[in-house]
Amino acid sequence: MTAFFMLTDQLDNPVQIPSKPLRIISTVPSQTELLFDLGLSEEVIGITKFCVKPEDWFRSKQRIGGTKNLNLALIDELQPNLIIANKEENTQSDIEYLQSKYNVYVSDIFNLQDVLEMINHVGVLCSKQSKADRIIEQIQKGFQTFPNFKQQSVAYLIWRGPYMAAGSDTFIDFMLNQIGLINAFGSSTRYPEITIDQLVQATPNLLLLSSEPYPFKEKHIKELQNQLPNTKIVLVDGEIFSWPGSRLIHASTYFSELYSQLNP
Repeated sequence: MTAFFMLTDQLDNPVQIPSKPLRIISTVPSQTELLFDLGLSEEVIGITKFCVKPEDWFRSKQRIGGTKNLNLALIDELQPNLIIANKEENTQSDIEYLQSKYNVYVSDIFNLQDVLEMINHVGVLCSKQSKADRIIEQIQKGFQTFPNFKQQSVAYLIWRGPYMAAGSDTFIDFMLNQIGLINAFGSSTRYPEITIDQLVQATPNLLLLSSEPYPFKEKHIKELQNQLPNTKIVLVDGEIFSWPGSRLIHASTYFSELYSQLNP
């Protein structure tokens, strides 16, 4: 593979920078959107079935399986010269297989600094540094204007049947803290399964029901409100809370709208 220098990904693996990154595969929805915003429509040749943004890519790009079950044989057929992956979204076995054959950049994101580093790295890898710099600048400005939700207690659900909440050591927890919310399940790490009784005992001021990965709806608000009569329950855009990439450009506007919704 022709390359002129290397960088280190977020797992400290060396990654060659292709001289011509013309065949890129993304295995992460949030980073697929970033590649689009960097202007790489021609270069991206494969995405996952969960890469729903942008919609025209979802309809037209080759799908290479799900984030947790990549179609490795199809990826071999496509012969990429750069793969953008993520430690949490993808399985270790898939990543190790791809690393044995291809140029793979693996992100590992917990906070804003990790996001900005990833965007910078992808910009360098894909020869889109100036566009990456503009996205970074927009995100940084947005984070300076977040509303403050005044230390209210919050539970954030990502799944139903069983219920699963966002705990500490997650990007969702980081985002909750950025807008002044206290995670009622912050004493648990990652995504703990919880019962209705545990949710009631936590007595959160707010209960946020995410749009993804589980698509919570208005009917779920009604179900839970009976159990939590004193808790404000709202549906929220899961992509804003959990897609660490160029989606964060829209975070400040979204959080301002959410604050107005909760404080009419």
